[in-house]
Amino acid sequence: MAFIASFKYVGLGAFAYLLGSIPWGLILARQFGAVDVRRTGSKNIGATNVLRTAGLGLGILTLIGDLAKGALPVWLAAKMTGHPESLNATYVSIVAVCAFVGHLYPVFLKFKTGGKGVATAAGCFVIISPGAVGIVLMIFILSVGISNRVSVGSLAAVAALVPAVWWVTNAGTFTACAGVMAVFIYVRHRENIRRLISGTEPAIWGRKDK
Repeated sequence: MAFIASFKYVGLGAFAYLLGSIPWGLILARQFGAVDVRRTGSKNIGATNVLRTAGLGLGILTLIGDLAKGALPVWLAAKMTGHPESLNATYVSIVAVCAFVGHLYPVFLKFKTGGKGVATAAGCFVIISPGAVGIVLMIFILSVGISNRVSVGSLAAVAALVPAVWWVTNAGTFTACAGVMAVFIYVRHRENIRRLISGTEPAIWGRKDK
């Protein structure tokens, strides 16, 4: 019982951070695509850059891995504390942030060249509030379809995450967790925002702005 209590209050946060730190995009692209994604394309280890530089299959696998990095520890936290909408929402949110920060600042890459956090944040909130993620996913798909740019979809989805979480859960703690993640994601997308403003952001499938 003492071990379970220690893992619950200390170990799970550390586990979430370490799991979040696993650079699936870098590992998969190196092993199966002979590409170091940190040195090609956007130089990001996330699924979008893996897709562009190492192929669709590896991009999808990277996306699944990055989603799981958020979903698994949050699911464990929810199981250990009861339903995630209970009074233990703070604990669940802390575990979610630990996984998210691990993705952004991975210890295995010396706290550098982490991802932008969209997929890992989505993985966290699939467990916390699947209804909010459903709303955000529709906004992402619509925005990408209109703009042909993943960054536009990501930014639009993240902008919708905070109000969606509040609307679905009516929980201040989870909404604050979403807000913290949204701020970091926008900071990580600052270069994308500059390119969108200048009209130089790459399209997904060939089409470019005139």
